[in-house]
Amino acid sequence: MNNNDILRRLRYTFDFNDAKMVTICALAELSVTKEQVHGWLKKDDDNEFLACSDSELAGFLNGLIIEKRGKKEGALPEAETYLNNNMIFRKLKIAMNLQAEDVLAVMQLADLRMSKHELSAFFRKPGHKHYRKCQDQIMRNFLKGLQLKYRDNPPLEQASATFKKESAPVNKASAPVKKASTPIKKAGSSVKAKSVWTQQKPRS
Repeated sequence: MNNNDILRRLRYTFDFNDAKMVTICALAELSVTKEQVHGWLKKDDDNEFLACSDSELAGFLNGLIIEKRGKKEGALPEAETYLNNNMIFRKLKIAMNLQAEDVLAVMQLADLRMSKHELSAFFRKPGHKHYRKCQDQIMRNFLKGLQLKYRDNPPLEQASATFKKESAPVNKASAPVKKASTPIKKAGSSVKAKSVWTQQKPRS
């Protein structure tokens, strides 16, 4: 995935228009125009396509953190000049205030299961023995899960604490039992047979 792919997915997930994208960038003191944002969101083969640099995406993500979490006291963090999937993953996790369980639930929405141990490896410092590089497939599924969570609003049971998909039990209406008295006539006799029980068939 490239920076433009990520911007397009985030824009769709949170339904940001061009003006909102400009405002978010401005929160991190990144000055961009609507025309520039418009170019970022074009397809790669479009004549008006503009590549989004690492520093520009970092500025947008820093602005998204402020947009979602509020501005902290002190100087704003400088936008990185180099980004990788691990850094982008961390910024999005911070912006959406997601704990490990929340991230795993988001992944589950995209049909990707992993353990807390596997997830924590993405947020280790490079060089740590348990550090793991976040591949495009992981980032793609995380962004898909965010879309399902924040835009498509799936049923809550799909993101349960156990991260399991459970099918709802089918409740069949119990068939009512009806008592019927059936008279049986015998020649030369007016005696009625004993009552019998018949079960009414359930409605199809």
